[in-house]
Order: sequence, then structure tokens, then C-alpha cells
Amino acid sequence: MPVTLAMRWEFRLFVVFGLFISCHSSDSGGKSNHVGNAPFDRHGQIILTKHARCRMNCRHITMREIHEILDNGTINFDKSEPYSHPDPKFAVEGYTEEKQHLRIIVAPENEKLIIVTCIELGAEWQCDCN
Repeated sequence: MPVTLAMRWEFRLFVVFGLFISCHSSDSGGKSNHVGNAPFDRHGQIILTKHARCRMNCRHITMREIHEILDNGTINFDKSEPYSHPDPKFAVEGYTEEKQHLRIIVAPENEKLIIVTCIELGAEWQCDCN
């Protein structure tokens, strides 16, 4: 049976609807470790890459602020790579108590949260990180 254009659109709408439902469904029983719109547990062991440590240093971002964003931020799916193989990456964004607008790039791996980099949005910092 040939696949028609209408069938393709129906399939795409079905996939988009499924993704929307999975991203916006709430856990009615008990508290989930998946905060906000995160498809991963944000309370894993934090591992900083060499690049993330360098960026934190030159951008004056502390571990406390990394935890703040992981605990309270939301995922910017436009800046994320959730289907990247072998390592999906998520851009978690939010404001710290000090009103810094941060984006943390996280690559979850089992119970670990690999912090790839961190960015202060709206601010330019001189960094020499390779």
C-alpha cells in the first residue's frame, strides 16, 4: 500500500503529540526526582569536565549556582541534543539567587550528571579554555 502525504502528516502529528504528552505529563503518585521538564534525574553525582571547570572559573560560576540551576531550572530543548548518540545533552537554564541567568549543559550518564559547560547568558567573559 503506498504511503500518502496525508498518512505522513498523520504520523508526524502522532509523534509530536506523543512527545508533547511525555514531556508534560505529571507524576500523580509521590514525588519524582525528575524536576520540572527534565527527562533525567537531576540529583545524581555531579562530574565536572575540564572544560566546565575552566568556564566556571572565568565566568565566576560556583558549584552552589550549578546546583541551583539543576534544582530549579528548566530545559531549553532548542539548545539541547536529547537524541545525540552516544551522549544526549540537555541545556538547563534559570536564574540564580544573585540574578545570574545561567545555562548548564548536562550529559546524564546513569546516576551521574556530567557538566559539559556552563554559560552566563547576556554576559561576555574572556575565557581561554581549550
